[in-house]
Amino acid sequence: MEDIKYYNKLKKSTDTLVDLLENESYFSDVPDTWHVVIVDILNSTLAVDEGKHHQVNLTATGAIISVLNFIRKEKQSIEIPYFFGGDGATFIIPTLFLERIIQILDNYSLHIKNHTNLILRVGHISVNYLRGQDFGLKIAKHQLTNQLSIPIVLGNGLKKAEDIIKTNFEESRTDFKKTLLNLEGMECRWKQIKPVQSQKKVVCLLLEAINEDDQRLIYRDIISEMDTFFGTFNNRQPIKTNNLKLNFSILNIWEEMKIRLTKQNLGYLFKKWMETLVGKFYLNLSSDGKEYLKQIGQLSHTFMLDGMINTVFTAEQSKIDLFIAYLNQLEKDQKIIYGIHITHASVMSCYVLDRKTKHSHFVDGTEGGYTSAAKMLKQKLKNI
Repeated sequence: MEDIKYYNKLKKSTDTLVDLLENESYFSDVPDTWHVVIVDILNSTLAVDEGKHHQVNLTATGAIISVLNFIRKEKQSIEIPYFFGGDGATFIIPTLFLERIIQILDNYSLHIKNHTNLILRVGHISVNYLRGQDFGLKIAKHQLTNQLSIPIVLGNGLKKAEDIIKTNFEESRTDFKKTLLNLEGMECRWKQIKPVQSQKKVVCLLLEAINEDDQRLIYRDIISEMDTFFGTFNNRQPIKTNNLKLNFSILNIWEEMKIRLTKQNLGYLFKKWMETLVGKFYLNLSSDGKEYLKQIGQLSHTFMLDGMINTVFTAEQSKIDLFIAYLNQLEKDQKIIYGIHITHASVMSCYVLDRKTKHSHFVDGTEGGYTSAAKMLKQKLKNI
């Protein structure tokens, strides 16, 4: 019988990420009966170049919200590993949920196409198939902050699943069903988030080890070097309480509404605009609001390891230059390949069910963020 609580049962590592990667015993094989589900925006680089970065981020966030809302209503205590990718998302789920989640995501992709003209590719591959093709998929659970635990994945299983799904993608031919769309909790009310220290930049980094077997130790060494160059994870975290400012733009709420709702609703638009105006006083003057602001940094997804490193962080340009020189040497030695995007601010989309306990925040960089870093990475891969 399938163990749908496999991920729940994984022991959280409260060591540093470097220590976690030092110890192979923290990692276990994802069950063969589970599946990798991928959602990915077709031609996301072009969409970003056309100024649709906000829509791209919201679309990726909406995919995560769709799945988490389904899990919450079906089996409230079940945890599943997932990753935000700027222009898509990855989930690892038990077979029990597969058919329904694919139905929900296919339906969501129709909604996105109707409202944004973006094409959201959806697909799935069994862990059993990936393992049979000798692509690894080991996972651990890491306590990244006091309030956020994240999955840490080693192996090329997720990357291979994404490649297969992109290559074999066919658009859904079903009809859109309004009852399947559930984006409760979707919010995107923050201005671009600039580093607290004006001399710092925001860095979006994608990095993968050339050899699958080398991932654990190479990533350990690179993260250790990041700690040396930029300070601890909390020190380089781009989301700080005192640099969060609400965005009162009607256009911003309009873009959110186009993805969250099935049709335009002026009442919704006005209500959310008023809530945002009132929110300024709630956040600055009430104890609950101040506590919520403190929690946002703790619950922001700014580091992921899904077989490759995906991270957004802040640093001074002089230290970024030294770090790039270090990465260039690793690349020259054919140990890694990377893509990087350096910009002036980060952006954040949110999933807020309860401002006291249930909220998550998905972070990217401005001017394309992860998508721009991926463009550089893909160009390098062509030249290998």
